[in-house]
Amino acid sequence: MFSGTGTAVVTPFKSGKVDYESFERFLNFQINGGVDFLVVLGTTGEAPAVTAKEREEIVRFVVKTVEGRVPVVVGTGSNSTEAAIELSNQALSLGVDGVLVVTPYYNKPPQEGLYQHYRTIASRINKGRLIIYNVPGRTGVNILPETVLRLAEIENIVGIKEASGDEAQVDYLIRKMQKQRPNFFILSGNDDQAFHLVNAGGDGVISVLSNVAPRETSTMIRFALDGEIGKARELHLRLFPLMKGLFCETNPIPVKYGVSRLGYCENELRLPLIPASSKAMAVVDEALKESGIY
Repeated sequence: MFSGTGTAVVTPFKSGKVDYESFERFLNFQINGGVDFLVVLGTTGEAPAVTAKEREEIVRFVVKTVEGRVPVVVGTGSNSTEAAIELSNQALSLGVDGVLVVTPYYNKPPQEGLYQHYRTIASRINKGRLIIYNVPGRTGVNILPETVLRLAEIENIVGIKEASGDEAQVDYLIRKMQKQRPNFFILSGNDDQAFHLVNAGGDGVISVLSNVAPRETSTMIRFALDGEIGKARELHLRLFPLMKGLFCETNPIPVKYGVSRLGYCENELRLPLIPASSKAMAVVDEALKESGIY
């Protein structure tokens, strides 16, 4: 269900409000581009900047618009275990297929605290599918493979988005997980490492890149999963400038600009994020051209 390419979608805004007209066009652009699933209200979707009311409205809207064409995952993480449970149950009650739960940020729990956090959430979301999200560069805590392997013993913890940037850590996890639970999804959280992760035995990517290149990204990952390594490598190298360009400033600043250049949203973010600088816009424009997207 969660293999291949999942786009961590931007949230379109216009004049300070969620732009649902653009959002519908953008979601259809993603699905028609061949992505395998969608991830809503993650880092790229500016989840910290939406209100509780908007969160519910967005999830309802996405589920209704997608109409079961691809699975929908919603970011429901928090540094409060109880809050994460509440957000997860709300999303699941609205018909999503899974929740993406980032490791607790700021309070920096030890590994046993991380284990208890995820175990408790999983036990209280009525067997809803949970994907762990490891992104220590943002949270300040790295969930280690040994902890993930313990959590993989829980049936409804079904995968991990691995954005530690540590390829050795990811390879170790893949090797161990193939023996313990082969159907546990290991997904790259870094576009520039997705090619390597899939070739090492992982299952795909939760992607920023596919916001602007859904067909190209999903084709690259599909080639890699099918063992057509040469074709996958060719696309990886072609898209590499864009993988880097979309992180020339803090995500999702560059990708929101990129999506706006394709005509699917306004170049509008919510504070404390601000629109891309002129230098960043030039980098993204050049990367879009070099990668053959625009």
